[in-house]
Amino acid sequence: MKEAGCYDGNTNGVVVMVEPHSRTEQTQQVVYRILDANLDRAREGLRTIEEWCRFGLNNSELAGECKKERQEIAHWHTAQIRAARDTLGDLGTELTHPQEEKRTNIQSVLQANFCRVQEALRVVEEYSKLYNPNMGKAFKQMRYRVYTLESTLMGHQRHQLLWRSRLYLVTSPSEKLLETVEAALKGGLTLVQYRNKTADDNFRLEQAKKLRQLCSLYGAIFIVNDRVDLALAVDADGVHLGQQDMPITIARQLLGPQRLIGNSTTNSEEMQRAIADGADYVGVGPVYETPTKEGKAAAGLEYVRYAAKNCPLPWFAIGGIDPNNVNEVIDAGAKRVSVVRSIIQAEQPTLVTQYFLSQLNRVQPEPTQSHV
Repeated sequence: MKEAGCYDGNTNGVVVMVEPHSRTEQTQQVVYRILDANLDRAREGLRTIEEWCRFGLNNSELAGECKKERQEIAHWHTAQIRAARDTLGDLGTELTHPQEEKRTNIQSVLQANFCRVQEALRVVEEYSKLYNPNMGKAFKQMRYRVYTLESTLMGHQRHQLLWRSRLYLVTSPSEKLLETVEAALKGGLTLVQYRNKTADDNFRLEQAKKLRQLCSLYGAIFIVNDRVDLALAVDADGVHLGQQDMPITIARQLLGPQRLIGNSTTNSEEMQRAIADGADYVGVGPVYETPTKEGKAAAGLEYVRYAAKNCPLPWFAIGGIDPNNVNEVIDAGAKRVSVVRSIIQAEQPTLVTQYFLSQLNRVQPEPTQSHV
């Protein structure tokens, strides 16, 4: 085949313009390049996720799911598609974004790579219809499986972090709420509950959004008090329910299996009911009388001792706990505590957080449970 514009002696002196490929062939090569780039992208993203499942979580089931999807992608990544690769001619290799160059925690790494995989699978699904309709059908189903994998893995991450968390901050209204919560997060806090019983819904929604963003930035769990609708609206990690709130079973139907549900308990009967109904953790208290639970008698250290012997879930002693009495609560068997005023009203929230954690970290934690 001659180059475009060349002279061919068999045409009696006529210059013939001969294209190197037909238009159809050129389009086909472009499709192959798109498929090649996105098949690579999906495999790379899945491998990144798989390594955390394997080495970070020691979870063979999740790692196996990632590997299975990678192998199916490899099956469709044929030599014909790979042969169209032109890395030097790919303008996309020079494109970047500041967010691609920064990851703040493991959760951000996982989320970024799930997005990478899902976008790549959608591109493959669409363009493969021009190449092999069966491939398009296969990648549509794979995309749904990856959505499920993401939900399962991120839920597993939440449960793992819940078991590791020692200190739980429940907020109360404050003019410096965001500043205080961030200071506590800098001190090592990994679990935050947004609680505001008096503000209107618009205000609560805006504050919850901002706190959600803060917790995501620091890799902390974010829980909303009472309101399942608000938790869903801001994509919170879960909800905390009191004895007079929505039943745990109904909240679970609305939130799904991967989000966290906590329950306040004041005695052994309420604790056992919370466990039976499927709570992920419970509050145990109030240990001491507190204005946060005005009019409610203290459950005392005896209930803490009961929880230490009988509660299979992560549980947090709560109610009037401060730096002066936290060691009494620890000595009674608590490995985790929840506080409000001690941090929200502190002049130095970071230092107070660090003090609580230094005391709690002296206690040996329970083995982490699997929720996959």
